[in-house]
Amino acid sequence: MSEVTREHEQREGEGEPPPPEDNSWRQGYWRRNLRLMVILLVIWFVVSFGFGVLLVEPLNEIVIAGFPLGFWFAQQGSIYTFVVLILVYAVLMDRLDDRYGVSERDEEGKRL
Repeated sequence: MSEVTREHEQREGEGEPPPPEDNSWRQGYWRRNLRLMVILLVIWFVVSFGFGVLLVEPLNEIVIAGFPLGFWFAQQGSIYTFVVLILVYAVLMDRLDDRYGVSERDEEGKRL
C-alpha cells in the first residue's frame, strides 16, 4: 500500500482529500518527446517536400549514377530518410526513457 493511500485512510474521518501525486516529470518527459517528434518531422518534410517538390529543378541539374538528384529525392530519398528517422527516434526515445526511469527492462536490466 502506498504512502498516499495510508495517509488518505488515516484522514478519512477528517474529510480531507489525499495530497496530489507529483507528476511534474511527466510534463518534462512529454515536452521532450514532442520536441523530438517535431524536429524529426520537420527534417522529413524538408527532405520529402522541400527537396522532392520545391527544389526539384535546381537539384535535377546534379546527376548521380545517371539519375537527376531531384528525381532521386522524390522517389527514394524521402523513404530512406523516413526509415533513418524512425531508427533515430527509437534510439533517442530509448535514451529519454532511461533518463526518466520509464524504460522497459527486466529485473536484470535487459531490455524487454
